[in-house]
Amino acid sequence: MSGTSGGTYLGMPAFPEAAHDAVRDTTLRGNLRHATHTIRAKRAHAVAEVSDWAELREAGKRIKDHTLRHLDRYLVQVEETVTAAGGTVHWAADAEEANRIVAGLVRETGESEVVKVKSMATQEIGLNEALEAEGIRAYETDLAELIVQLGKDRPSHILVPAIHRNRGEIREIFAREMSEWGRPAPEGLTDSPAELAEAARLHLREKFLRAKVGISGANFVVAETGTLVVVESEGNGRMCLTLPETLISVVGIEKIVPTWRDLEVFLQTLPRSSTAERMNPYTSMWTGTSDSDRADGPRTFHLVLLDNGRTDTLADEVGRQALRCIRCSACLNVCPVYERAGGHAYGSVYPGPIGAILSPQLRGTGSEIDASLPYASSLCGACYEVCPVAIDIPEVLVHLRERVAQGGTATREGAKVVLRPAKGHAAERAAMRAARWAFGRPGALRAGQRFASRTRRLHPRTLPGPGRAWSESRDLPPVPAEPFRDWWRRTNGGEDGAK
Repeated sequence: MSGTSGGTYLGMPAFPEAAHDAVRDTTLRGNLRHATHTIRAKRAHAVAEVSDWAELREAGKRIKDHTLRHLDRYLVQVEETVTAAGGTVHWAADAEEANRIVAGLVRETGESEVVKVKSMATQEIGLNEALEAEGIRAYETDLAELIVQLGKDRPSHILVPAIHRNRGEIREIFAREMSEWGRPAPEGLTDSPAELAEAARLHLREKFLRAKVGISGANFVVAETGTLVVVESEGNGRMCLTLPETLISVVGIEKIVPTWRDLEVFLQTLPRSSTAERMNPYTSMWTGTSDSDRADGPRTFHLVLLDNGRTDTLADEVGRQALRCIRCSACLNVCPVYERAGGHAYGSVYPGPIGAILSPQLRGTGSEIDASLPYASSLCGACYEVCPVAIDIPEVLVHLRERVAQGGTATREGAKVVLRPAKGHAAERAAMRAARWAFGRPGALRAGQRFASRTRRLHPRTLPGPGRAWSESRDLPPVPAEPFRDWWRRTNGGEDGAK
């Protein structure tokens, strides 16, 4: 697996360059098209069953916004309730600190192996690589994450990290790599889904029975009781949460919900938006530690609360809505850009529309890949329509495009900074300055409109230079024979033409 630096895959080119190669991979596009179309069709059916879906969506948005406005209070409450239940809370300002904390906790147990629940937060901080550097091997137990790990690959989807692989490719990975990580794949393994699942079950069973340390993330943290919640479809997560003696959970500070009543809203919207199910097959909840060898659950529990750019994002009045995200991946499954380019082109563990607004805020827009992500969208708005917490992704994309092209103030590491415009946007800035000049001078705007109308027969059908790529697949809108202002004056506001 490629290394990471602050959440950015090393050597990753800007989105346009990465997408250029991805769209020419016919196998990848076929896998993505089949998977995303199937998931979104099932999701639409599941959502249609709920008569108050719009009300649930609005409730989820308000709960998240309320929590973010009062996050300081709820974080303190989480620390108090988790500690009262027997857990230990650690605070991590960034990826480096979180990795150092987790590695230290594992070393204290004397173990050199851990089993992991699927976790976006641990992928974000590059935890597996950090543990490996400390001589600790982490085993992914989610089926899709196992495929990615065995294939020395990178996740390409939030919900289905191996969405870019088909059954034949998975069979080859299992047959070639399983023996290097533990129990080998059965002889004569085919690409039957049942056989592939059984091979994974047998391979992982020995990991579960041997592991003394488990590492997880969490979908939600209930502040009033200090309860963590993980939803999944396979049961591997529950094995990691109940069998190991020590459990370490790395959770972003935005995952808090105030009460159990609030959680009820998301347990309706998340499964329908992600797996198109009425409820997840496995909803695991744990509060603190188990005080008996015969009871399920860890005897030692550590919660690592991760910032890693979230407080900076919270300071942005427009961009902070990205922190509402409950990682359902519905936006990926309807996005025409993601469907064609795939997740790897985004250079982040958060691909698709949500990644295009979340990654540049968590990491900043200083790198080439992060400066390009707000432009990885057609602004069609499909992502906003399906988002179960009503994140207006197009609005944030436009907001971040302005930051990239124009520069301006932003919050980085808790301090206000002035960002310089990114390279390569001089023409865009010049066009915006020209538009501002023209719209601020009605006479000049009127003259320009009349000139454009009178010369419309001479206008090219395609744009020159860099604009050629845009107009190759689009028709340029024709200029009307008469400017609107002239028509309005001539027809007395349309009244003369209506008689």
